[in-house]
Amino acid sequence: MIDSVQALIDEAFQARRDDRPADALSGFSSAVDLAREHGQRTALVRALKGLGQIHRDGGDRAKALELYREATTVCREIDDPLLLAHTVRHVADILQDEGRVEEAAPLYEEALAIYRAEPETIDMDLANALRPYAILTESFGEKGTAIALWTETRQLYEKAGILPGVHEADAHLETLR
Repeated sequence: MIDSVQALIDEAFQARRDDRPADALSGFSSAVDLAREHGQRTALVRALKGLGQIHRDGGDRAKALELYREATTVCREIDDPLLLAHTVRHVADILQDEGRVEEAAPLYEEALAIYRAEPETIDMDLANALRPYAILTESFGEKGTAIALWTETRQLYEKAGILPGVHEADAHLETLR
């Protein structure tokens, strides 16, 4: 049954990449139902996040937030810190997109703490969590913190060869200095 749920998730992600949102929505919805039915909690998290992303892509941030929050709750019950960090960061991103920055800040801090504590953290995951938190601290007027965050973000993007990320960090650093 695990293979069936994973196959649905894989097909739904492919449908999203192929710009077939209705197929992705259907696939992720079926995967959520099947994962719930069979108690596959890690698969449930992935399916909920996929479904949430489809809603977010379609502009329904409220539904996306609901799904990502449910995924976060399930993540807190299983032992997968990186999956938790990634899911919490997405909740923070949605909140920040909605202008709810006071709610987003502690979630970014939680995600960053997990990423920094986990030896398997991929630099891009850390950079992708640092970037929105740097934007948030900059908006709060926390210049010193923002500079430190943008500097680290820039280093990680440079190391990964992500030039748009490097250029964005440079622009923010120039403005802050």
